[in-house]
Order: sequence, then structure tokens, then C-alpha cells
Amino acid sequence: MKRAAIIVPEGCKEVLLHACCAPCSSAIVEWLVQHDIRPTIFYYNPNIFPREEYEIRKNESKRHAESLGLTWIDGDYDHEQWQQDVCGLEGEPERGRRCELCFTLRLMVAAKKAKELGIRYFSTTLASSRWKSLEQIERAGHLAEQAVNEIAQKGDSQLCDAVTFWAQNWRKGGLYERRNQLLKEFNFYNQQYCGCEFSQRSKS
Repeated sequence: MKRAAIIVPEGCKEVLLHACCAPCSSAIVEWLVQHDIRPTIFYYNPNIFPREEYEIRKNESKRHAESLGLTWIDGDYDHEQWQQDVCGLEGEPERGRRCELCFTLRLMVAAKKAKELGIRYFSTTLASSRWKSLEQIERAGHLAEQAVNEIAQKGDSQLCDAVTFWAQNWRKGGLYERRNQLLKEFNFYNQQYCGCEFSQRSKS
């Protein structure tokens, strides 16, 4: 029997979807809605540089979510703190240690937001890009899941029951091709680099 391209976790009817940008989110969000899973869009990307680029991507993500009547949440933007967090890894190549740490930092915040909202599952649109390592993203997501659940076990009453990272290759099931169609349909701004100044240099 052929394995389904997208495996829905048991009992999943809602997911906190960490969104890196509107183009990468679009086909995933469409698929989720079509399969009766309501996504809450969480835009948390302090890696993006410069600020003008961040605002453009943020506004496109918000526009997309609002057009579908979905909840959209704006995470904090603190690029200086992000720079401190990845200090020493500036010279790492794309898909290197800096990228994996960046994924972990962002998914840690997404996992905590899911707990705060009482949403059991969280996932990320990062896994829709063919330029990123799925293995790194999966490790980052599970590390975030473990770390945030350990915080809850220590008695933080503001956090709900355990959250679970939905590790999914969002390029499958025709979603990557559909992404490119929706990019044109919504006339999304289509960025030319991952987000941070280091990835921008790698494209120059």
C-alpha cells in the first residue's frame, strides 16, 4: 500500500503553523483547511534582515491569513538578539550550524506559543522549501517540543498540556507545485533569499 504524502497526527483538528512567509504558507494552509484542520498562523522570524524586508514579508503573511479568515499572530522582531544568539556562526554555509540553530530558536518560541494557546500540535512552513534541510528542521522541532514540555512539567501553570511537533515534508502531495500557482494567484511578494544578512550574501 502506498504511503500517503501527508500524514495527519491522530486527533489533529487544529495546528499552530509557524510561517516563514506567505508564499511558503499558502499551499499548506489551503491543504489544512481542505482537510478540516484549522491553522493559526504564527509569524515569528527575527532572523529576517533588513527591517524593511521583514515588514514586507510580515504584511504579505497577514494579508493572506486575513483573506481566508484565519487567526494570524505577530511574533516579536528582535534582530539584534537573534544576531547575539547566532554569534560565532556567521561564516557557516547555508544548511550549516547557524541555520539549524536559527530553526531551533524560532520553533522554540512557536512551541511555547502553541502551549499558551492550548493548541496541541505545531508545525512549520520552513519544511516547504527545497533550499532547507528537512533533517535540521525536524531535529529543531523535536528539540523545541522537548524543551517546552519540560518547562511545563516543572509547574508553569500558564502552559497547557504537552505539545507535539508535526514533522512533515510539506513539499509532497503536489504542494510545492501548488505553492507556485498560489504565488501568482495572490500576487505575493516573492523574496530572493532566505532572510538573514548571511543568506543574502550567499545569493550575491
